[in-house]
Amino acid sequence: MAWRYRRQAMAMMLLAAALVPAERAGAADTIDVVLDQAKIVKLPDRVGTIVVGNPLIADVSVQSGGMLVVTGKGYGRTNIIVLDRGGNVLVEKVVQVQGPGADVVVVYRGSERESYSCAPKCERRITLGDAPAYFDATLNQAGSRAGQAMGGGQAPQPQR
Repeated sequence: MAWRYRRQAMAMMLLAAALVPAERAGAADTIDVVLDQAKIVKLPDRVGTIVVGNPLIADVSVQSGGMLVVTGKGYGRTNIIVLDRGGNVLVEKVVQVQGPGADVVVVYRGSERESYSCAPKCERRITLGDAPAYFDATLNQAGSRAGQAMGGGQAPQPQR
């Protein structure tokens, strides 16, 4: 009787050991990216085409030296498929875009959401899901600031 239980226990341990490498291999097939950030991925040789499942979630840019820049555009999950010139699949990876890290503080005013980047002082940040008025005001301020920086800090000329 004890022999039977040992055999079952051994079978369970072998099954568990067989599943662990499969789980780790699956994790290697996922590219985790933070929203509005980029990650570098090395491409194989002979790349002909790169397909992004949903470009609203992630975008890619091919750089010299066989590097692919994957940028998180929206929350969610999509995939990237790399094909050779003959249409054969060289690489297929899942891209998981996640929210920003621990330095983000979210404030709710009723049902209206506002996001702040706190490192160490809290400043407004533009984050998907924020209340439209807050999002638009923050985006306009950022655009005005960028325009001032591009214009060398000169005051805008009045329109006639």
